[in-house]
This record gives sequence, structure tokens and C-alpha cells, in this order.
Amino acid sequence: MSRIPEEEIERIKDATNLVALIQSRGVSLTQKGQNWTGLCPFHDDRQTPNLIVTPGKGLFRCMAANCGKTGNAIQFVQWHDGVSFRHAFELLANGGKAAFEQSGGVAKKSTAPKLPCPLDAEGDSKALAQVSDYYAERLAKNPDALAYLATRGLDDESLIARFKIGFSDRTLGLRIPHARRKDGAELRGHLQKLGVYRENGREHLNGCLTVPVTNEKGETVQIYGRRIDPKTPKENRHLYLARPLAGIFNPAALKEREIILTESIIDALTFHRHGMESVTCTFGTSNFSEELFEAIRAAKIESVKLAFDADEAGEKAAAKAAERLQGIGIECHQIKFPWGMDANGYAVEQGGEALKQAVRNAAWLEPKATELSSPAPSSLVANLAAREAELPVSVAKEGKVLANVTKPESALEKVGDFHQIAFGSREYRIGGLDKNSSLEVLKITLRISCEGLMHVDSLDLYRDGERRKFTDRAAEETTLEKDLLKRDLGKLLLILEQAQEQRLNSKTPSDEARPMTIEERAAALELLRSPDLLERITTNYASAGVVGEKTNLLAAYLAATSRKLKSPLAIIIQSTSAAGKSTLMDTVLSFFPDEEQVKYSAMTGQSLYYLGESNLKHKILAIVEEEGAEKASYALKLLQSEGELTIASTGKDPHSGRMETQEYHVEGPVMIILTTTAIDIDEELMNRCLILTVDESTAQTERIHTLQREARTIEGILANEQRKDIQSLMQNAQRLIAPMRIANPFARHLTFTTGRTRTRRDHEKYLTLIDTIALLHQHQRETIKHQLGGREIEMLPVTIEDIEAANRIAPEVLGRSLDELPPQTRRLLESIKTLIRAKMKAEKIEQRLSLFSRKELREKTGWSHTQIRRHLERLIELEYISTRGGRNGVRIKYELLTDAKEDRTGYLVGLIDVKSLRRKSA
Repeated sequence: MSRIPEEEIERIKDATNLVALIQSRGVSLTQKGQNWTGLCPFHDDRQTPNLIVTPGKGLFRCMAANCGKTGNAIQFVQWHDGVSFRHAFELLANGGKAAFEQSGGVAKKSTAPKLPCPLDAEGDSKALAQVSDYYAERLAKNPDALAYLATRGLDDESLIARFKIGFSDRTLGLRIPHARRKDGAELRGHLQKLGVYRENGREHLNGCLTVPVTNEKGETVQIYGRRIDPKTPKENRHLYLARPLAGIFNPAALKEREIILTESIIDALTFHRHGMESVTCTFGTSNFSEELFEAIRAAKIESVKLAFDADEAGEKAAAKAAERLQGIGIECHQIKFPWGMDANGYAVEQGGEALKQAVRNAAWLEPKATELSSPAPSSLVANLAAREAELPVSVAKEGKVLANVTKPESALEKVGDFHQIAFGSREYRIGGLDKNSSLEVLKITLRISCEGLMHVDSLDLYRDGERRKFTDRAAEETTLEKDLLKRDLGKLLLILEQAQEQRLNSKTPSDEARPMTIEERAAALELLRSPDLLERITTNYASAGVVGEKTNLLAAYLAATSRKLKSPLAIIIQSTSAAGKSTLMDTVLSFFPDEEQVKYSAMTGQSLYYLGESNLKHKILAIVEEEGAEKASYALKLLQSEGELTIASTGKDPHSGRMETQEYHVEGPVMIILTTTAIDIDEELMNRCLILTVDESTAQTERIHTLQREARTIEGILANEQRKDIQSLMQNAQRLIAPMRIANPFARHLTFTTGRTRTRRDHEKYLTLIDTIALLHQHQRETIKHQLGGREIEMLPVTIEDIEAANRIAPEVLGRSLDELPPQTRRLLESIKTLIRAKMKAEKIEQRLSLFSRKELREKTGWSHTQIRRHLERLIELEYISTRGGRNGVRIKYELLTDAKEDRTGYLVGLIDVKSLRRKSA
């Protein structure tokens, strides 16, 4: 059983009304000042009220020499109710009547609610269901289990509720009578027979995520367990109760004509999580149960896509399962994953869209040239017979089919506004394919004609019901077999899917800017030629409805402008939730043309590779939340450092249907801007970005409130209309900035701090910042031209004023990245120093004696309990503070280990003084 976190113990002690708790146990208390007194329940205390309760400290103590009991709320329940410390903690953590039931002063054996499992044999499934339901309740109380689900991409509330995913944390024993009692011994014995408990009395699935497995009646007959401890050997990670394997996972999937079959419940949950709900699984590679096989046969499943692991055992199991299913006339496809990977790992690494694509690209498995194990349905025989003129199909004696069918090759042709294709004598004309704007739909108008007979209808090929309707009606109109038409539609779906995917991947948005009038162009040039250009940009942001954030706005604006350079800057805007990071990003982007920015809320692992060759070149790529781009972090870092992306991927040739290697290339450079609430950002990504921190001060909040109120006034509404003109002016100005080479004649004289290796990248950011300021002023200075090998090389020179402007911005935006503490943690540390200085002055004590609590810090900062805890943990880890106390009923206090008098107001990045630079250049 995992150890209870110290902060959770502190939280329960703080949250529990100790006086009410003790009174609920039948102890009468009388208030005397700040304390309460009463007769001690732990010894024969009949006359003198020896029990002292101090609610302000959350402690009680018996003053009697023969008793001396002292402790907190959890320890009171532990000793009074005769339960373990963990049991007492659970009672108080769960709250409700269980923790505060009246006991009349008599110690109870347990106040925990019991698990009412029946003991007769007919109650087995009910008992297992109740155990599984209890495990489902425990999941939310186990952060490690929830974190594991998140790492597997399965942290979806609807998925957890749908399949009753739970966690076994060895607390089931707290919900049933003790083994020393008769009813407890009988119940534990019954659960042991069901496999819930082992012979040694321990829970069989302890430390496992749990998922119940039901039979066709919906009764729980098994429970699957997946150990979350990464140290567990691979062969011991998957468990089932110590009872016969039975039941079918997700039996609702068998209502469909086509299903996905995996080898584990985790993989099946993964498909369901990403919208592919017709999925079930075996009990592992060697346990394709007869119960599941017969259920598939009885459900008249027509097609099975096998999603077994890409390893030797998975390949063998897939081949064996396919042979078995093909033996009863079921068509099989195999979903291919990279070697050594399973469905869940693939989805986590590549994303849900990649998993859907893998399903669409499933390889058809040709049946072996052996007789089917049972007579094929007459419709299948008719289907094969109808295709005999086109395909090498053999029909054996006695009506049995020899399965040596091969697939035809078909070519899709564009004729006018339509596409057409022919399978033998059947001609298909497809209309409306180009109107589909995503890979989620395949809406077309489809016409089939064969020997003078015809049928036409509109349908979405991704909708099973519409395919069936078309097949039924086309069979009536053309007299062709339904199974033949069904196979035609299957092949047509794959071919059109490939065509649509290629069309959408090669589609590029228009790069044509909105044409400017002569007046608009003149106004934009006037702005760009202003001597105080940077100041006017800052002023325009204020006019556009932003208060404060002067440095952040200017830094972000310059970074976005750097998209025109060979190696642009990148930005991460970091803040707590609701502090305004998204507003800051949107405000910055509002000054840039729409055609020069691409904005996403989230990105999958390989999405960047398929954006089109020039879709991102010299553009801004904005991602609303850094967490949403976690799977694409590698591609983002590569795009930032290399300036381009290239990937070799396998795909189907739309004409032959064969797999082939296809190369995708995305050109940069691109400027990247992200927002995040995370304290810990991927270090590789952080090294490549400027970190901007939103102003979260009280003064800034007051300014924002004033602005929000002002926006409701007449003047505010008029100002909002004026902002549109400002934004249009700024966007036009950006359209007039052209990519140029930047020459810095002062570069050799510049300086930068060298204390850490990461400054190698930070120094490059500093130089790029200077280049960007020069680029922004390109309409104010003459270019330098040089002849080299018959070519004219044009460059824009940097001025000392550019360097001076960069030196005003760099200490703040680059200094943050050099700080070992995240900005919010640094802010908390400065608040702690202020608190300690005040305590030292008020109490006239040394710093080492001036301790503080989390409660004091919450009152000082106004931050939440969770925020305080997260940042305190970081400060403890980096040895800025240390804990004091926290044991035997004493509350945790903290000591500041650094000098409280030191006030961190700025950062030293070692930049040259501009006056010195002027002297050197002179």
C-alpha cells in the first residue's frame, strides 16, 4: 500500500473540526477561552476534566499522569475507534456521517461502511460487481493511478465511467468485517474462492488498474488488472482474477458488421478512446477464447481488423486468429504498427489521427489455399462466382470455396467535375469528392452502372448505415449480388480515402495578402519610418486594449516579426490559469496579417509533417496550450533548430493498393509562439524559446478591472471600434516588411554572460533580437550592397540604436531563462522573503527562528493551496527552504535558507554598455 502523502495528512488535519469530531464520540466539551475541556475517553476520567482541546492548533491532550494521550484528529479516531492510522485517515478523508457518527462514548471496532456481498453461489457475479465498483470509486483517490492513465492517453472521464475503470489499493479490507469475526471470515473466504483474495489474505490485484469483464447477460465474471509500477517485470504486468477466464470485453461491439480485435484490454480501450468503439479483445496472444469466437460467429460479423502487437508473439497470434476467422467466412485485415509497438503505444506517440489512419490502411489478409472449415454462406459463393470472370477464384466440389482470392487493381480517373473507376463490368461515377474539407467525412454522389442497369444516390462512405442502404438499393436495381457490391464499396472507400488524403495534404492556403489602397500603404509606410517606431508599437497595443505588459508585448511583437529572418525567435508565454496568457498572445497576433499565421489548439505527433511544403514558410505558428503540442514537441524543436522537416512514411499507392515509401517535406523558417500553465517546460524546448511571464500582481489586476469596466462605457465601445483601424494599420505595416540579410558591424564588440553552457543559445537569441529590430527599421535606412562571384549581395545594417533597444529588453526576457527557478516559483520566493523580513522586524528575532506556515503564505499571496504546495516543493528540492516539524501532531513549518534581505529585482546577462560601444566604434 502506498504511503499517505504528508501534505494530504496536513490537509485533513486542517479541514477537520476537532471539537465536533470529539463531541460526536460522546465526549461533552466546555469552552474555556481558546481551549475546550472535557472528560478524557481514554482512561477512567470521572471527576476532573483532563482532556484539553485546542482547535486553533488542531490538537488534543490529556493532562492525567496515567494517560497522557496527545495528538491530532486522525490519531483521535485511530485510538478511540480502535482502527489503524490509514483507516482513520480514510474515514476523515471520505467525510460524511461515517467519520462523525455518535458512539455514546464507547469505542467502536470500525465506522467504515461494509461491502454487502452475498455469500451464496448465485451471488458470485454480484459480489464481483461490487468489488469492481469499489475499485472504480478508489481510482479518483489514487493520483499515481490517474497519472498512469494519463501516460497511456486514457484519462477520459467518459471512458473511465463507461468501462468502470478502477484501482486496487489494498483498502478493500476496510470495507468488509474483520477476519476475526464470523461474518468477516466467511466473506473473505468467499472472495478468496472468487479469486479476489489470495491464500495469504492479500488482494490479488493489488497495485493494478482494474476493468470488469462481463458475459452476454451483463454479469461480471472476471476482472482484469494492469500493474502500474514500472519496475514490474513485463510478464507480470497483466493479471486476471485467479478464476477461469470468461466473458467478453465490450460486448456492444458485436452489434456491428465490422469489428477491431486486439490482444489486450488496454489496447481496446485505446481504440474506444479515439472514437473506434466497435472493438473487443482476446485474453492475450494465446487466449482467443471459444466464448468470444462463438459470439463473433453468432453475431454474423463480416470483417475483423486484427490489432495485435508488432512482435513475434503478436504476429503469430494474428495469423492464427485470422486463419480461424477466415475458416467461418469472415474477411480479415491486419492493422500494422512499427515493430515492437502496440496500439496504445502507437496512439500515445503518434496521436489518435495516426491510429485512425493505421486502421484505414489495414492490410487485407489473403486466406490460405485450404478449404474453409465450414460451408460458406450461399451469398459468399454467389459473390465469388459473380467475380470469377475477373478474379482467379476456384469453386471446389460439394459447394466448398477454395480461398485463393486476389485483389484487382483499379485506377481512379478525373473526368470533368467527376471521378470514375471500373471494377470489371461495373462502372462507378463519383461526384462531390473535392467538396470534402476534412478526413472525417467522405460525402459523395455515387452512380453505379452495369450492362444498362443503373442506380445513383448520395451517401457518406464512412457511415455504415448509408453504405448498407446503397448496397441494398443497388442490388435491387442492377440485380448484382449484395456481397459483390459490398466489396466494391470497401475497395472504393480505400481508394477515395487515399485520393482525398493526398488532395488535403497538398492543399495550401492562399498566401495572397488583402490588397492595400494607396492611402493604407502610405499610412503603413509612415508608421514604419517613424523615428520612435518601437514606442509607437507599444502605444498602439495600449490603444488596442492592453494595460501593462509593456516589455512582454514588445518582445513578443519583435519575436513574431523575426519570422522573416533565417532563424526566427520563439516565444513561450507562461502563467497560472486565468492570468491572461491567451489574451496576451491573441493581442500580439492581432497586429499580424491572418495569412501569415497558423493557429492550433493541439497537434498530434506527425501533424506538422503533413502541412504542405510551404504552408509554414516565414509564418507564425501559434499553439494555444503547450500541453496540446506535447506529442509534436520533437517536430517543433526540429523545425526550430533545422528550419525544415522531412519524413519518410509508408502509404498505399492509390492505383496498385501496394505499400510504398512517400517523402513529405515542410519548409521553414517559422516563428513559434506557445502558452502554458506548466511549471516544468521541456528543457530542450525552453532552451530554444524566450520565456515571457504574465504580470500577476495585484496592481495589474486592478488595471485590468478598470479596463474591463471602461469597455462597457460609451467611450469604451467607441475605442473598441477604433482598435480595428489600429490593427489594420499594424497588419499592413507587417505586409511591407520583406525578408533581408542583416549585417551587424558592431558584432565583434558585443558581450554576453558565459557562466553556463546554455548561454550559447541565449547569446544567439540576443543577436537575433538585434537583427529583428534592424529588420523592423528597414524602411528607415539604406542597404549595403556587395558584389561576390558575379552576384549582388544586399544586406541591411544594424545601428547602435538597435543594440540599445535590444539591451533594454534582453535582461528581462533572457534573464528569466537563465534563472533556475520558474517565474512563478521565483515570485513566491520573493513573497517569502518579504514575509520573513516582516516577521523578523515585528518579533525582533533572527531569520533562522522566523518560520512560516503554508497558511500564512496563502494569506500573504492570495494563492490557492495547490499553487502554494507545487511551488514550495520546487523550493525545497532546490534547497531554498526546508521543512521543520510535521510529526507527532506538530504542524509543518518552513525555514528560509537564503538571505531574506536579498531582493532579486533584475538579471545580469553581461551586456556591453552602449556608451562603451559608441567609444569603441568611434
